[in-house]
Amino acid sequence: MDKMELVYLKGLAKQFPTIASASTEIINLQAILNLPKGTEHFLTDIHGEYEQFNHVLKNGSGSVRSKIDEEFGNTLSERDKKSLATLIYYPVEKLEIVQEEEDNLEDWYKITLHRLVQMTKRVSSKYTRSKVRKALPKDFAYIIEELITEKEELQDKEAYYNEIIHTIIRIGRAPDFIIALCFLIQRMVIDHLHIVGDIYDRGKGPHVIMDTLTHYHSVDIQWGNHDIVWMGAASGHKPCIATVIRIAARYGNLDTIEEGYGINLIPLATFALKTYAKTNCDAFAIKYSDDYNTKDLELDMKMHKAIAILQFKLEGQLIKRHPEFKMEDRLLLDKIDYDRRKIFAYGKEYDIVDTDFPTVDPADPYRLTEEEEAVMERLKDAFRHSEKLQKHVKFLFSKGSLYKVHNSNLLYHGCVPMDENGNFSKVDIYGTEYAGKELYDVLDSYARKGYYAQDKAERLKGQDIIWYIWAGPNSPVFGKDKMTTFERYFITDKETHKETKNSYYRLMDNEEVLNHILEEFGLNTEHSHIINGHVPVELKKGDSPIKCKGKLLIIDGGFSKAYQGKTGIAGYTLVANSHGMKLVAHELFESTEAAIRNESDIFSDSILVETASQRLRVADTDIGVELRASIKQLEKLLEAYREGFIVEKDI
Repeated sequence: MDKMELVYLKGLAKQFPTIASASTEIINLQAILNLPKGTEHFLTDIHGEYEQFNHVLKNGSGSVRSKIDEEFGNTLSERDKKSLATLIYYPVEKLEIVQEEEDNLEDWYKITLHRLVQMTKRVSSKYTRSKVRKALPKDFAYIIEELITEKEELQDKEAYYNEIIHTIIRIGRAPDFIIALCFLIQRMVIDHLHIVGDIYDRGKGPHVIMDTLTHYHSVDIQWGNHDIVWMGAASGHKPCIATVIRIAARYGNLDTIEEGYGINLIPLATFALKTYAKTNCDAFAIKYSDDYNTKDLELDMKMHKAIAILQFKLEGQLIKRHPEFKMEDRLLLDKIDYDRRKIFAYGKEYDIVDTDFPTVDPADPYRLTEEEEAVMERLKDAFRHSEKLQKHVKFLFSKGSLYKVHNSNLLYHGCVPMDENGNFSKVDIYGTEYAGKELYDVLDSYARKGYYAQDKAERLKGQDIIWYIWAGPNSPVFGKDKMTTFERYFITDKETHKETKNSYYRLMDNEEVLNHILEEFGLNTEHSHIINGHVPVELKKGDSPIKCKGKLLIIDGGFSKAYQGKTGIAGYTLVANSHGMKLVAHELFESTEAAIRNESDIFSDSILVETASQRLRVADTDIGVELRASIKQLEKLLEAYREGFIVEKDI
């Protein structure tokens, strides 16, 4: 036994000081390897739609209803199954309705508690007792453990079991106990959650979604382009701040910034009212929803225009200081002929719908005025000092990355940039070219520097990379040649609005290309999958989320209401359990109130992607690899004890 190994084993011996304790742990870990694999739930492109996200999270993309069907079969009517499912999803709200409408509440409590205990037994059956115990709500932990581990059909225990239920009802604890069981069932149905990007923008509730995720029991996140720009804004990067505010203004969601994150936009509002008082803002219409307060419309349009001009100026400055980004085609403010109302772009002249820019100096169009500088400084301070935003972005950094390899799946939001032949694109990042996995890794590293680096120069380099990840032509999460924001505001010719997708999207059904990607990230090409977000699946046009015979799965079907007219559905999610993988297509979601009152679910249809020939065990997962490594080290510790290299303690 070499010296370094002995040092490690002595450290391990502090945790397992005896042969008995090490042996017990080996037995425990070996047994865990043979448990069924936990259920993984994959969601992407949520775009602030917190009600639909919340519902899909609660129902586990149909996993809860599947467990109800498994447990009760034909012994419950369809109506009773729907009622039970709704109760599990929304126990607090459903109980209020039941308490108002139910004639014999005690009987309802008794029947419901028995059913929920059965469900809890079902969903906890593939976990160790230790893991279940850790998930139990503190106030009812002992009682729940007794109920789910005892067999009520045994005559000696039947009275004991029934008396527990009876007493819970008699002392008025039934509602609280029901709520605790429902949340526990939600918790146990899904073992791990993957968010494959784009929590932010479009919808009104990204902050609500982030609050939910920060309390979720097990989650990882692959950053999307809309997440990364918010991360840049939280770091204090002015181009990202302007972008975040502009998008919120465009979709009538400034409340997300002001009320959701407590960021003061009064400096921008005051500036916009004064500077754009007599300015035409028709090009800056608000795409608002039914709950938008139209009394704010005129002010929001002025703020929208003011922040858009600031964005174009700040981006222009950034592009000029980084010629290696190769984004000179985005410099359009200096291509305007104000007298003729024309703009020169793409090698020709176009009419421009608006040239009323009171803060733009044609001789130096990317320079901010003193007032604009002051506004951006105050906005920067507000973003940097938003306690909730900083908490959420730190969570994104701690639980997130640009990609993840997990259980033979490669997860990323956009694409692996490549040319038309499937060769990985080389991208210049501060003087060095990177491609494939190395590109992801260096961008990820710089993004973290942009938030955490103490050195100002390194921090700014990282922040500029964060912005490049948002909109750069070879960004993995953007995946297009350009972002035509300016053109969409000011040029009516839709030819200029086109954003050409990276060649990756035309090669999705090319098995050789996909195998090349899997190999690049160290995965087996026979049994692995790529799980991809970012691009809505246009079901209306016959598009399929399954590419290359299931090797690549796209799970963005249109969570965002802004996309649902295009896609025809309300999103795809993915569930991977011990039996295989299935894609779940969701119906359009009306509201949480309708789901509770009408007991309507949005789970509509599932597509079986892959069925395991044998039920997958923990041994078949990444955790299994870690457990086997731990067992090996513990066995070496046993050997060290028995051969006298290490002496047992505390016997």
